Amino acid sequence: MGRIPTITFDRGTLLLHPPPRGKGWIDFATWDERVEKFRVRAIDYRPLIEALKAEGTEFIDEAKGFGPLELVPSFEMPPYQHQEEALTAWKQAGRWGVVVLPTAAGKTYLAQLAMQATPRTTLIVVPTLDLMHQWYAHLAAAFPDVEVGLLGGGSRDKSPILVATYDSAAIHAEALGNRYASIVFDECHHLPTDFNRAIAEYSIAPYRLGLTATPERSDGKHADLTQLIGPEVYRKTAEDLAGGALAEHEIVQIKVKLSKLERDRYDRLIKTRNEFLQQSHIALGSLQGWQHFVQASARSPAGRRAMLAHREAKEIALGTDGKMRILADLLAQHSPERILIFTADNATVYRISQDFLIPALTHQTPVKERHEILTRFKEGIYKTIIASHVLNEGVDVPDARVAILLSGTGSTREYIQRLGRILRKGTQKNKRAILYEVVAEDTAEEGTSQRRRGLAKTTPQTPKTGPETPGSKPQPLKLLPGSSSPNPAPTPIYGVGKASRKKAAERASEWGEKQRKSSEHSEQVSSQDYPENEFPKNTSESDEGSDNYPR
Repeated sequence: MGRIPTITFDRGTLLLHPPPRGKGWIDFATWDERVEKFRVRAIDYRPLIEALKAEGTEFIDEAKGFGPLELVPSFEMPPYQHQEEALTAWKQAGRWGVVVLPTAAGKTYLAQLAMQATPRTTLIVVPTLDLMHQWYAHLAAAFPDVEVGLLGGGSRDKSPILVATYDSAAIHAEALGNRYASIVFDECHHLPTDFNRAIAEYSIAPYRLGLTATPERSDGKHADLTQLIGPEVYRKTAEDLAGGALAEHEIVQIKVKLSKLERDRYDRLIKTRNEFLQQSHIALGSLQGWQHFVQASARSPAGRRAMLAHREAKEIALGTDGKMRILADLLAQHSPERILIFTADNATVYRISQDFLIPALTHQTPVKERHEILTRFKEGIYKTIIASHVLNEGVDVPDARVAILLSGTGSTREYIQRLGRILRKGTQKNKRAILYEVVAEDTAEEGTSQRRRGLAKTTPQTPKTGPETPGSKPQPLKLLPGSSSPNPAPTPIYGVGKASRKKAAERASEWGEKQRKSSEHSEQVSSQDYPENEFPKNTSESDEGSDNYPR
């Protein structure tokens, strides 16, 4: 009688030895000549177990270093309908997938509900130290009987529930890989980078939840989320939730004309830039076109002049005096309400802070000072604060009803995050939030505004030799691009779109010549019970007594 195959965890991978009978495991394994054993990617732990069980193969699992937890929450709130729907969709997808909800829609509480429904050791990964401490405070209050630890910012805890930054989790991915059964990826659009993706790839966690308001990435790597976390199982926009979980809101666009001096100067600068682009056969409107412009600007005096002209023209559009007059009027109109002001650059932040005596927040603001400013804003001592990018993500901003967007990038994500800062209902009844978007008319800002609101496609345009063509006429404002398109139906499977793997029969010399290609994987999660009930049945029933989790 042969030895029973054993699965062990080894520095972010799995070792399977001796080879099992059957063929189901072969698709996941590669031969490692160094140790003379078959090696499997850690992320394939769950489908490997499923394949072995499907063939009735007996094996010993020494890989997992996690186990059940008794998660008894100290407080519970009635979830919103969208939170219940998202949780159900995630469970139906085998507790493996991405949930897309707007800022302020209660993603943290949704994660708590998912943890209660899946009581296992859990790793929560967040992009910033601020978010790490916010999650820690929430989870420590929610589960006082379970140790909650931190990884990042000088902390290196080892606890059943661990909150880590992406940087720290990626650095320690090999050590963390088998310690947690569940992973929550907050702001999961940060995951598909060459550095961060190791967190998911080196982990055997069979349960994964991704949370984000905007999963789409400019480099297209958001498609990798399906392999790293799972398919998108649920999506709602701020428009969908307005009047319910989020406040009703209004978006008001105000167009400001440049003064005659500003207009003349702006047109001359744009003409200088466009003439160089024309001569160099460079079309802006895409990341590649911009990269070509940057490279070309460093090769000649004419390129340098074109880049300086581009930057000065942008500064004119962003900081026109007309915007300052509009800002003064809006501040007077909404006094004494709490108001958030956003700009695209620090120079404008400090200019407004000095001219209007408004507290400023930038990346240069010390942590203690930033905390003090936000605390005084929450208490009503400060009625207005102004920031560049530091309030976009990872900062718990006190409740406000009015936001003024004086300038910004073309990023839809940044736009949604800034709008989300005023959508929390807080203690205000019948709250109606207002976002003022102040745009310099007949400048590149109009195109930027359309891109961030999803009203214009970013396609390369052949530069003209004359002044920049004014933007198209305003269209009905949308909050998210493609909000009218149908949401993808939740798919109750594990490992959708997994890449093809090197087969055990391939020679090592061939491995470097093979490229992984995405393929659709349509088998449903097996409904049979697994050893120690580690994997539940694929069900949408309630958690009380129906799932296979030990209580």
